[in-house]
Amino acid sequence: MKAGLEIERVWLLRGLPNLPEGHAIWQLDQGYLVCDDGSPMGRIRRTVLPDASEQFHLNHKTGTGLVRQESETEITAVSFNQQWPATIGSRVCKKRHRIPAEGLVWEIDEFVDFSLVLAEVELPTTDHHFEIPKWLAPCILQEVTLDSRYRNYNLAIQGPPPFSGLPPASKGG
Repeated sequence: MKAGLEIERVWLLRGLPNLPEGHAIWQLDQGYLVCDDGSPMGRIRRTVLPDASEQFHLNHKTGTGLVRQESETEITAVSFNQQWPATIGSRVCKKRHRIPAEGLVWEIDEFVDFSLVLAEVELPTTDHHFEIPKWLAPCILQEVTLDSRYRNYNLAIQGPPPFSGLPPASKGG
């Protein structure tokens, strides 16, 4: 089991940036296990890696904002498949582009079921200095790190928030 703090910043993008060549692309199918009161119990995820191999995890996150507590346990495909039906109505599927830049890994998530593209980066500390990559900057609309509507659990349950006049997602910046 992996446990620790997740320090993550997230941005809403106007569309998919023109990404550098040769980056890894993962397919993520994740579903949220929900308590009777509607609160999340945890997340199960299937990750299809570039070599077509699959990984399965059970994840718990607590807290809000920039810093959250996270624990993750690898599970079997059988366990994932047994729990997957319980996540109907609380799922997100996305294509994740992973791009290393200056010691960090930027993740660009294209959501499959609705027009939404988010960029995120995990940081080693809350005060870690970094630069937004040049290939990403033109596509950023706003930072949404502190906006809980853009948390994957809320996207899975409610879908994306209204964009108040934002253009639909498109390739290029």
